[in-house]
Amino acid sequence: MAPVFEPRPTGLDPTLAFPVKFCLFNIAWTFLAGEITGNVSQVDRVWTFLPVIYSAYWGLYLPLYGNGDNQWIKDQGISPRAALMVLLQVLWSCRLSYNTARRGLFSLKDEDYRWAIFRAKIPSWLFSVFNFGFIALTQNILLFLMALPAHHALFQHDLPLGTPDYVLAFLAVTVLATQFTADNQQHAFQTFKHNRPTQDARLVTNGDVQNDPKPQGQVGSKAWPGARQVWTEEDAQRGFVTKGLWAWSRHPNFLCEQTFWYLQALFPILATTTLSEATDPDNITALWPLVPPLALSALFIASTMFTESISRGKYPGYEAYQSRVGMFSPTDTLWKGLLLRARGELEKINQIVYGNAHGKTE
Repeated sequence: MAPVFEPRPTGLDPTLAFPVKFCLFNIAWTFLAGEITGNVSQVDRVWTFLPVIYSAYWGLYLPLYGNGDNQWIKDQGISPRAALMVLLQVLWSCRLSYNTARRGLFSLKDEDYRWAIFRAKIPSWLFSVFNFGFIALTQNILLFLMALPAHHALFQHDLPLGTPDYVLAFLAVTVLATQFTADNQQHAFQTFKHNRPTQDARLVTNGDVQNDPKPQGQVGSKAWPGARQVWTEEDAQRGFVTKGLWAWSRHPNFLCEQTFWYLQALFPILATTTLSEATDPDNITALWPLVPPLALSALFIASTMFTESISRGKYPGYEAYQSRVGMFSPTDTLWKGLLLRARGELEKINQIVYGNAHGKTE
């Protein structure tokens, strides 16, 4: 039977030694690169695959090549649960990398627009402190923590895959597909918004100035299924997407992102503990794999609040969008709708948020 993972009071568990050193290396180079280049989006460019590297080290590398203090892992072979978790993370990485690439965020010249806004608000020395303390240190530690449930599964080799694993895997794939759809809807909207033929556009034909006859609206068949919305000039003037999944959540992609990592945490939890046992106050330590996704949620809430403070100043209708649609949960959207109806403000807010269609989907 594989050893039970128990954090050592002194020294570092052999299975954690390399990942911790790798994390420290990532903290150092992302901070220094940000300071030298003036571009602090270094962590953003490695976010899409760092958790997979950590998880694959535990789920695949050690079972195949472990030696010394980790020889027992090679002797026991690959843990099916850890391997399944790594596979799902690879799918997660492919989706996120694709979306990051088409947005141009892998470019070494690109920087998250929010950092420029925040940089302008504080002294340069304080931004350097922020770059180290939050951007480089906190985010790299979080990326390391996100993979820890796979490390926990490494010690569950003797526990075969069961119904909870298959259910969680199905839910994870569903969440990734939903997130992919949300990404595509946002991308289709931004493509239309920035490339649409405006009503003021002109064509010169045989020396005559004419209105541009090209139709406005549908992003054609090149858009992914689920993202083939009919966009209008009204949507573009509003400035932000409110159709499809974005009619029910202001950040459906972030909701799915958090959900995926909660599902990852549940793999090792439900493998050894029933849900009722895990929620027993006397057995609360069984829930420690939930710490990483909880930390991720805290990051998303804080960063989303900052992003939305920018959006409110940029788009006149964004405050109405906030009053109508939940930040993450579609349930909040339903409650907001009922509250606005009770106040007699629903039609007015719907007009601002959804436009003349007044519908949440097209």
